[in-house]
Amino acid sequence: MTAPPAGPEVGTRNPVVRLRHNKVELALHELRAGEGRPLLLLHGLGERAPREVPAAVAGWPGPVHALDFTGHGESTVPAGGGYTCEVLMGDVDAAIAHLGPVTVLGRGLGAYVALLIAGARPEHVRGAILCDGPGLAGGGPDPGSPTVVRLDRTVPTPPDPFALLELARDVRPPDYATSFARQATHLSGLTTPISVCALGRPAWLEAVVGEPGVETADLEQALGLHASN
Repeated sequence: MTAPPAGPEVGTRNPVVRLRHNKVELALHELRAGEGRPLLLLHGLGERAPREVPAAVAGWPGPVHALDFTGHGESTVPAGGGYTCEVLMGDVDAAIAHLGPVTVLGRGLGAYVALLIAGARPEHVRGAILCDGPGLAGGGPDPGSPTVVRLDRTVPTPPDPFALLELARDVRPPDYATSFARQATHLSGLTTPISVCALGRPAWLEAVVGEPGVETADLEQALGLHASN
């Protein structure tokens, strides 16, 4: 299987659009300009948007953008934490409001957020591609014991340690995940709105794979399918 796009990369500086999402300023990076539907890259837990178009997605026919989630990369590090994947889904929604209809490709944590936004905004997400990466499993299907953790964060620099802690514990019930897959299938008008390229299969993803409208594919196949959506 073709390797999914990796996280931090060294490269030349690309144009960055600053988007307001509540009290957060998000960094949306234009990795490649062009005509047609954009491919929006969503990074893994603790990562940031790549500096250039990853080789694995270079064949995408349109423009390519990448978003820094809240608490990551060049986006705002808020005070006090409070991270959930639904908050990050709001980050992506702000990016889609700016870009218009997109195909989303997420790795790890970004894969789960890609699933959520595909179900929440089926008319604007023209295909979601889910790849392996940091934060894919989250905190499992069941809540853990409540704990209070003190973090020493005198200088708020990304990745935010609160994000690393809280999003690694994010509870992901399989039936919750499948509800977003079903919304994408029933409301997007696409025969196959979700492609799973990840080899790792936490409980939420194993349940999603069994849903109608979800295919397993390598990355090249998935990109080819959604480029034609």
